[in-house]
Amino acid sequence: MTMNHTISIKRDPFGIASTGKLAMWLFLAMDAITFGVIIAGGIYLRLRTDQWPEAGQVLNIPLTSLNTFLLIMTSFTMVMGLNELKKDNQRGFKTFILLTIIGGIFFLVIQGYEYYHFVIGSTELGKALTSYGFSGISLLWTTGTFGSTFYATTSFHGLHVLAGVVYLSVILYQARTGVYTAKNYDRVEIAGLFWHFVDLVWILVFTIIYLV
Repeated sequence: MTMNHTISIKRDPFGIASTGKLAMWLFLAMDAITFGVIIAGGIYLRLRTDQWPEAGQVLNIPLTSLNTFLLIMTSFTMVMGLNELKKDNQRGFKTFILLTIIGGIFFLVIQGYEYYHFVIGSTELGKALTSYGFSGISLLWTTGTFGSTFYATTSFHGLHVLAGVVYLSVILYQARTGVYTAKNYDRVEIAGLFWHFVDLVWILVFTIIYLV
C-alpha cells in the first residue's frame, strides 16, 4: 500500500523573517515614542512662549509642500517595487527601488537648500523675525525656542530619511546578484516598513511645524 503525502512549504511564521519584522516593529514603536516626545515638547514650548513666528512668514511652505508630495510619492514607488519583486520582475523591482532612493535624496537636498537659506538669511526673513522680538536676519538653532524646535524636529527626521536611503541603497546593491526573489523578499518588506514610517512621521511634522 502506497501513501502519497503532499508537503506544503510555507514560510515559518516564527522563523527568521518574522523575527526581523518583529524587531523592526519594536524599533519603530520606540522611534515613534521618541518622535512623540520631540513633537510634544515642541508644542509645549510653543504654548509657553510669545516668540513663535507664524510659519507662513518665516518658513517656505510652498517648497516644503512640494517636498512633502515628493516624499509621499516615494511610498508609492516603494510599494510598487515590492509588488514587482513578488511577481519576480527584477527589472521593475530595481527601477522602483531606485526611484525611491532618488526621491529620498531629492527630499534631503531640498531640505538642505531650505536650511542654507535660513542660515545665510535675508532682509525679508530678518523683518519677520524682528516683528517677533528676534534679532538678526537668519533663522538659526539659537533663534529662540522656535529655532531649536524647528531644527531638532526636522533634522532628526532628516537623519531617518538618510538612513532609509542608505538602507535601500544596500538592498539595491545586493539585488544585482538576484538575491531577492518572489520567495525571498522579507528584507525588502522590512525596509518598506521603515520607509513608510518615515513618510508618515513627516506628514505629522509638516502639519505641526509648517501648517498649524
